[in-house]
Amino acid sequence: MSPDHGRHDLVERPGEPDGATGGHALTQRLSTDPDTVERDLIKLVLTIVELLRQLMERTAVHRVDQGDLDEEEEERVGMTLMILEERMEELCGRYGLTMDDLNLDLGPLGSLLPRDPRGPDGR
Repeated sequence: MSPDHGRHDLVERPGEPDGATGGHALTQRLSTDPDTVERDLIKLVLTIVELLRQLMERTAVHRVDQGDLDEEEEERVGMTLMILEERMEELCGRYGLTMDDLNLDLGPLGSLLPRDPRGPDGR
């Protein structure tokens, strides 16, 4: 097995202009390695779950702001979201991942997940 297996390598493709690299585009090549496929799959699944968790959190905050939830519902939703966040951190730790590892770079669109899901005002 080659020492490059399991790594994400940048491959230079001559002739493809790219303003950021001054003449050559660098594209990512994904190396698949049977030894890392489980971790990569877990990373993908956890990324999707984290995206959904953040969307649920934003929806809950919006509903609280609109007065759509009574006090008991607010408490239940808040506890559920806290527990889910704790479980996400536990699962990341179990597979040697950080929450930042789940944040996919979408190129010019930015990152998939905001750094602080509550936004700049803490909400």
